[in-house]
Amino acid sequence: MPEDISDHDLVRAFLNGDETSFNKIINKYKNKIYWHARRMTGNHLDADEVVQEVLLVIYTKLKDFRFKSSLYTWIFRIVSTRSLNYLRKRSLRKVFSFDDPAADIVDGNEDIINDFEMKEKIQKIDKFLQKLPAKQREVFIMRNYDELSYEEISKLTGKSIGGLKANYFHGVNKILELMKDYENR
Repeated sequence: MPEDISDHDLVRAFLNGDETSFNKIINKYKNKIYWHARRMTGNHLDADEVVQEVLLVIYTKLKDFRFKSSLYTWIFRIVSTRSLNYLRKRSLRKVFSFDDPAADIVDGNEDIINDFEMKEKIQKIDKFLQKLPAKQREVFIMRNYDELSYEEISKLTGKSIGGLKANYFHGVNKILELMKDYENR
């Protein structure tokens, strides 16, 4: 199978029994899947859990993919939905947990970053992102990290452009406020 095979052809090949086509699809999108989940959940362990769930969903639901959108859009919806569901479950676990809350804290920045200042900036942004409500965080990540237009985000999420703009506006203002508070300490 040629390396520049289209998503459509990869899906067709997978549906016809070629398991290697699934691996090619995942290899093509694995970094985008991981980083979207990572930014949504705030740390590697949670993102890893979401990614595992996403891969299972893609594998089992690919037979239902109807090419009404791009494969990337379809996968992105799954990652967004699973990330938001995971965040809801995580917050419910915290509410009903009787354990020491400090035990649940996981360092979300375990990637190796040589430049200390860059690592510090990434940690601050990750920390600020986690303080945003999930919907604001989702739009902020899609606009700034995934570089999607409001129209693309609307197609992915099924939400109105006006609502997305409002969530983005509030998210940006909240991050700016948190940055200002941080710098004034």
